[in-house]
Amino acid sequence: MSALTHFDAQGQAHMVDVAAKASTHRIAVASGRIEMLPATLALVEAGNAKKGDVLGIARIAGIQGAKRTSELIPLCHPLALTRVSVELQVVPESPVNAAHVVCTATAETVGPTGVEMEALMAVQVALLTVYDMCKAVDRGMTISGIKLLEKHGGKSGSFVAG
Repeated sequence: MSALTHFDAQGQAHMVDVAAKASTHRIAVASGRIEMLPATLALVEAGNAKKGDVLGIARIAGIQGAKRTSELIPLCHPLALTRVSVELQVVPESPVNAAHVVCTATAETVGPTGVEMEALMAVQVALLTVYDMCKAVDRGMTISGIKLLEKHGGKSGSFVAG
């Protein structure tokens, strides 16, 4: 395992110097889910929740979250994102699954550093927005399973979760 890159030789936190790294096309995909009561999911699906179109607003919030990642994660570089896509899929309750919404976010850039944090942030913010918009009827919702699914580009090449 390699050393943590956000610490210098003296163990002090620092922003990684990416000046010498090549600009390449970089893509990251992340996902997560929010479980809720079936009745809450029905409100989300119908698009008539008290606060409006839950999935549409969550999609925009996720995109905004990706764009603002460096403002919230102290050592992230501000990036010129070339694309952010946030998809939300409704999954009804079944004998093996609780009712939930799956969020998948893709972030892209051309630059010297990756977009994993932006994809992960998009998922988090989108799911938190779903929670915020539905909490009046279901405070027991659970956000879970947030993870990087894949990343491509840069010196380290590709990663695909197993």
